[in-house]
Amino acid sequence: MKAARLYEYDPAMNVELKIEDVRPPTIAAPDEVIVKVGAAGLCRTDLHIIEGVWKDIMDIEGGLLPYTMGHENAGWVEDVGSAVTSVKPGDAVICHPFNSCGICMSCRYGHDMYCDHGKFPGLGLDGGFAEYFKTNERSLIKLNTGITPLEVAPMADAGITAYRAAKKAAKLLNPGGYVLLLGIGGLGHIALQVLKHTSGARVIAVDREPAAQALARDLGADIVLDGGPDLIDEVKDLTGGGAHVAIDFVGEHGTENTCWKLLRQGGELIMVGYGGTVEVPTLELVANEIKIGGSLVGDFVELVELMEMNADGKVHMHQTEYKLANINQAITDFKDRKFTGRGVIVP
Repeated sequence: MKAARLYEYDPAMNVELKIEDVRPPTIAAPDEVIVKVGAAGLCRTDLHIIEGVWKDIMDIEGGLLPYTMGHENAGWVEDVGSAVTSVKPGDAVICHPFNSCGICMSCRYGHDMYCDHGKFPGLGLDGGFAEYFKTNERSLIKLNTGITPLEVAPMADAGITAYRAAKKAAKLLNPGGYVLLLGIGGLGHIALQVLKHTSGARVIAVDREPAAQALARDLGADIVLDGGPDLIDEVKDLTGGGAHVAIDFVGEHGTENTCWKLLRQGGELIMVGYGGTVEVPTLELVANEIKIGGSLVGDFVELVELMEMNADGKVHMHQTEYKLANINQAITDFKDRKFTGRGVIVP
């Protein structure tokens, strides 16, 4: 089968994935499932993997390369292990990105993404930038009738990461309050839609790209800002003191030390993007009682909930499609912000 393989890390991102023929995966355990990839989302984490940001976490000895990236996957069941009962060959499925064990205490509590024994196809294990990839039964959700893998693949990570953050924010917001989203890309535009359906708060969308600003308006943002040098004053003036909640979907290049300044007293910042370092004077934390916390990928149930919102037409993914053979062009276009929403790789 064809697969896009990473052979080396490069902070400058001057390397390309190699398209080559490899052996297709095979069933080796009773709970395993082979999925014929219908589509795979291209994530900023993929760029960070290529840069080597994850190397000290997942590849300390440098022995994992080469491997196939791609952790936002949807497709059709091709083959199943002897213990699999919930899906069968031919079923259209979306794949939660984390293969959880189901028996550790984190899994018992329903926190799949904290699994003590979890594996992450696409991060150190072969993932979905290929014609087939292997996952486990616990990760699969059958798609609703009429929904295709191409429509929803990036929701496997981008979607539920945004959904989880938006769900946290909605619990903190009252009608008439303000929630600010910094970065209206693959995650931000999903969070915007979720918040419009789960919260009575006013949504402020911030992005420097005109296309992202236009998308935010189309999706119902109440206020759209370009993130210029006067952003802090603009937000304070528009909101009468600052946002009640801010979600930073960028987390680097300076946004991480701008976003917390956009909060009002008692406000909360939810960090989703990463790569930078947050620096906050302790006096700011105490005097303004702001809170700063992170938000990881959503759990299995949150992916189920998001799929229901998608099936009901409340949330959809804005995306640009690329063939697997053109994945390096997709990566370049992603770096250069040539598209809005999400890039999707189609084998």
